[in-house]
Amino acid sequence: MLDATRLRVLVAVARHGSVTGAAQALNYAQPSISHHIARLESETGAKLMERSGRGIRLTDAGQLLAERAEEILGRLDAAEAELAAHIGLRLGRVRLAVFGSGLGTIVPAAAAWMRAERPGTDLTAIQAEPADALRLLRAGLTDVALIFRYHQASIESGPPLPTVDQTGSDPLIPDDEGFRSQLVLDEPVYLIAGRDPLPGSARRGSAPGGPDRDEGTGQGTHGATGSRTSHPRLADFADERWVAGCTTCSDFLLTQCASAGFSPQIAFTTDDYIACQALVAAGLGVALLPGLALRAVRHAGITARALPGAHREVLAVTYGQPPDPPASAMLIEALIQSAAASQPDRGQRPSP
Repeated sequence: MLDATRLRVLVAVARHGSVTGAAQALNYAQPSISHHIARLESETGAKLMERSGRGIRLTDAGQLLAERAEEILGRLDAAEAELAAHIGLRLGRVRLAVFGSGLGTIVPAAAAWMRAERPGTDLTAIQAEPADALRLLRAGLTDVALIFRYHQASIESGPPLPTVDQTGSDPLIPDDEGFRSQLVLDEPVYLIAGRDPLPGSARRGSAPGGPDRDEGTGQGTHGATGSRTSHPRLADFADERWVAGCTTCSDFLLTQCASAGFSPQIAFTTDDYIACQALVAAGLGVALLPGLALRAVRHAGITARALPGAHREVLAVTYGQPPDPPASAMLIEALIQSAAASQPDRGQRPSP
């Protein structure tokens, strides 16, 4: 039977790329790391580590086992956390992995609500994009992952695991993967352009609207419910330079533009939504941004018009068998309430 301690050593070697790095991370002596690897090789009958120049590297067998070990250890850690929560030892501890605009909008209100409701709750958060957040969750390094996924008609982009059932209820993740999810927010995606004037072919009058027809998100000349709003066509911006975001956001941009019949000229790439808006306001490109990014910070020099049919789902994902530990369940409830309060006329802000 494989020993969990030795598997942790192997994972540390894979993660840090050296015996020295693994020893420092685990607070072990270097000979102890080598001893554990040697014992693991004896148990498995496979060569797991070999010299490479002046250092070491994992063999193909070692890399395979390290990847599986990370998942196994994540399950063990999740089981330990669930058991500890069940007997009340870690009732108030919860760790969150969350993307940037979520951390800047719905998480602070949710955290404040939790602190007021249960002062002893210990919430910590780390910023991570969806794919990384799911890896942290699988490895047992976080308790809840707040991720997002884009949709438009038959075009979808995002982490491959989450799916939506046919009844329109909460998103589901395949049971055999060990993931479970709840829908936190469904929000529009906006085309962001400068205010003076609309770029490219839209400047030549082929696209409706203009700077004074900003849908925005309740800001600008007209709100989202204003009578003078209009919907943009991506094809009218085919000649423009674009500001792209994180990997998931960039993939969505590429699929959207491809469906409109062109390949975007990406001039800037940043996952900082403040920088993205500043670049657009300076006339250096156009971009796609979800509602939360505009609610976190809104630059006065941009227009925002909803992209027809496009939306982004925000999901709270947990790992392991239900029920969730009380602190995790409370965090998800707080996130859902905070997200509802962040939308115009969609509920009240969580309050003590």
